[in-house]
Amino acid sequence: MFRYKSVMLVDDNEIDNIINEKIIESNKFSEEILVFQSGQEALDFLKANEQKPDLLPEIIFLDINMPIMDGFQFLEVFEKYGDQLKNKCRIIMLSSSISPKDIDRAASSIYVKKYLNKPLTARYLNAITV
Repeated sequence: MFRYKSVMLVDDNEIDNIINEKIIESNKFSEEILVFQSGQEALDFLKANEQKPDLLPEIIFLDINMPIMDGFQFLEVFEKYGDQLKNKCRIIMLSSSISPKDIDRAASSIYVKKYLNKPLTARYLNAITV
């Protein structure tokens, strides 16, 4: 039995995405895993499916440090989307950054439910309640 129907990984690092997918699969955390290597691609998917809640992920694991659009820029666009989407998708920052500035900035967003340091682990997944 899976805990969630769908989650999304947004990270430009392909290796991190593969590792995180394996952790999510092996822990039966989610039935479906959507993977995007750019914030813009992920936002395009969310916007295209904004009126189709069954296709939206329940959790978005979002990296901070990405080229072109970083995790905080992703959040700025996400905040402008409709309430149905924002209420369904819970964001968890998953980053290698241990900067207090990044942690505080993530905590200041009402859409970020948790801040986790890479790599994703079974222990982290077990502690997630959104």
